[in-house]
Amino acid sequence: MSLRIGTRGSALAMAQTQKVLGLLADLGVDAEVVTITTEGDTTTGVPLHAIGGQGVFVRALDDAILRGEIDAAVHSMKDIPAARPAGLACPAVLERDSAADFLAHDAPLDAVRVVGSSSTRRRAQILRDDPALEVRELRGNVDTRIRKLREGRYDAIVLAEAGLERLGLTLEGEPLPTERFVPSPNQGTIAVVCRDDPAVVETIAELDHARARLDAGIERAVMEEVGGGCFTPQGIYCRGTDLVAEVLSLDGSRWERIERRVTTIEEARECGRELREKAADLIREAYAALGIRP
Repeated sequence: MSLRIGTRGSALAMAQTQKVLGLLADLGVDAEVVTITTEGDTTTGVPLHAIGGQGVFVRALDDAILRGEIDAAVHSMKDIPAARPAGLACPAVLERDSAADFLAHDAPLDAVRVVGSSSTRRRAQILRDDPALEVRELRGNVDTRIRKLREGRYDAIVLAEAGLERLGLTLEGEPLPTERFVPSPNQGTIAVVCRDDPAVVETIAELDHARARLDAGIERAVMEEVGGGCFTPQGIYCRGTDLVAEVLSLDGSRWERIERRVTTIEEARECGRELREKAADLIREAYAALGIRP
């Protein structure tokens, strides 16, 4: 079988896709890369929530699969929204890389005053950790963000450690501890989405990693129950059976958090419902502050 694999054109997206192509090649499956531009790649001058949240990176690739232009697409799984179109499947979740955020800075850490990030979660967690910091909007691919750091527009920027590792980049800085800076659900995880065709699904499913799929499923179940997407600052992380999930106010001054041992998707949904109830005021405040209807 020969597959057409769609991807965004960024260096990170291409690196992730090449990893999938290598795994397919090991199985004797030929594949070609088809590069597709998404709205998230072309509209970088506004906050992500203003153009539809993380789903903007996925929508164009979904549409290309459904139109038959490609057979499958490679995604950072954290970009895949909870609601999915009919006709698609996700047969492969690859073994997870680091889920941690990485704080990159060239100056000494005690000299950091301005941090760049477009994520409401990262902003809230940074301000919770040190309210004296200023967090400024930062969009663009990894290379663009690093360039802006080195131009002195920011004292530090926050990136996913997994992305740096996949690109082979070594920067000054340190990973942020996941117990204090709880990652986005599915951060560090690559997923392969394809059309719901048994032959394609069966081929790609050979790449699936059972433990990573369960952890990712638990995180997504909590996310789906909590709601809020990238509009509400929330971190959800499962490692083995250990789940930690939190929702924060936009300024990081308040938060609700749960820590549980979770072994099933239904238990994860119960945790998500509990967190949604505890954090209802924070979720409403985030939507209202951003001018978004729930």
